[in-house]
Amino acid sequence: MKHFNYPTVFAVAIACWLLLSPGHRLIAAAVDETLTLKTDSHLEPITIRLMSFNIWVGGEPGGQPLEQTAAVIKAARADIVGIQESFGSRSKEDSAKKIAEMLGWQHVNQRGSTSVISRFPIVGTTPEKWGVMLELSENQQIYLFNAHLAHAPYQPYQLAEIEYGSGRFIKTEQEAIEEARKARGHQVDAILAEMKAVADRGLPMFLTGDLNEPSHQDWTDAAAQAGHCQIKVEYPTTKSFSDFGFTDAFRSFHPDETKVRGYTWTPINAADDPSERHDRIDFVFSKGEQIRCVKAEVVGEAESRGADIVVTPYPSDHRGVVAEFQITPAAN
Repeated sequence: MKHFNYPTVFAVAIACWLLLSPGHRLIAAAVDETLTLKTDSHLEPITIRLMSFNIWVGGEPGGQPLEQTAAVIKAARADIVGIQESFGSRSKEDSAKKIAEMLGWQHVNQRGSTSVISRFPIVGTTPEKWGVMLELSENQQIYLFNAHLAHAPYQPYQLAEIEYGSGRFIKTEQEAIEEARKARGHQVDAILAEMKAVADRGLPMFLTGDLNEPSHQDWTDAAAQAGHCQIKVEYPTTKSFSDFGFTDAFRSFHPDETKVRGYTWTPINAADDPSERHDRIDFVFSKGEQIRCVKAEVVGEAESRGADIVVTPYPSDHRGVVAEFQITPAAN
């Protein structure tokens, strides 16, 4: 059943009566202008820049002061950052909280070594703290989920027969999918459960994370034929979020996976290092009809290594990814 906004209907009726009544055309125009201004103001898009950033064990191993990690966030012009590996191994303190204080932002620690920092108010969390609620304006709230998934076994290493942790060597797409599900499936299920629990609120949703797994949209037949990956693999983590309605911001803005790879792992090894496999494992996703992605960029150490936004010296072993969104508030 369609519900009418009776005060608005009443105001429009008055405007029409005035328009038809002699000598009242000026008043009618004023009423019409007032109604138009209220509508345009209410639906004006809100622009945010959302970043995913693994800061590398609290920013310690890179040997840079924590201010350099904050400088990366400033260079990205981020408004909200999902941070992974926020705790240092030496200090045992949450570096994300310190960075938030440097920026004058809000901070919440989620689960272990993940945190969210934001220049917008953080007004709540989901029960297991996979997600936080942020207030962008009086009329618009969003959910942001942020995750750091299990790093091993890592399927690109398993397929390339690079020893890492306890991962066995594998050869087929099905083996890669099974290994990925064993490593991260329980975490993905937990995140999706919390997403589903709040989905009926109808708020825009976002996901940032170091998923420690490539994208099913990157390991395609076309990418394999171009020599970017060994074989096609429909990786299950990104596929699960896509199936739930999420859009990968970077891949939506750069749709040709054979031309723009967007590698975030890793700046610390040479591109042709035989002991490494470079890939895109850090993501920003969005879900909601109100959302439009207008830009997606990689933040890193050099343009020659695929960075759109360059910061030197670069303090992390992951490049960051930042996406710019326009969110149109839903009409009441």
